[in-house]
Amino acid sequence: MVPMGYQMTLTEMLLPQVGASAPALTPHDWEVGRLVLAPQYRGDPDALRHCLYLALSLARTKAPVERLYATCTHVLARLYRRFAFETFARDVPLPGTEKTYTLICGTVAGILTVIADQAVSTVRPQ
Repeated sequence: MVPMGYQMTLTEMLLPQVGASAPALTPHDWEVGRLVLAPQYRGDPDALRHCLYLALSLARTKAPVERLYATCTHVLARLYRRFAFETFARDVPLPGTEKTYTLICGTVAGILTVIADQAVSTVRPQ
């Protein structure tokens, strides 16, 4: 996770192309970067949920975190919807390349609510 507002994130590089529909950044916005998982865990949404929970838990002990942003493919944006992220721009081109991105964001409160709900639903009786 990288704090936004310092022109260090891909999201910040792409936001000007979104125009007036781009959310206004606050001092407590962060970008979620790459998550690297071994191949056997890549299809497991619980692995993503667990990693996101750990990252948010640690980040919140170090700094105020209110909203998370990410840049991803359209397919991954659909996956992140399971965790309360919303798409706010699609097919945003990265200048100087042929790459395009989908931009997503979500509130930490909303994300943690969904993560907690999913954690409860995956608990099995002994």
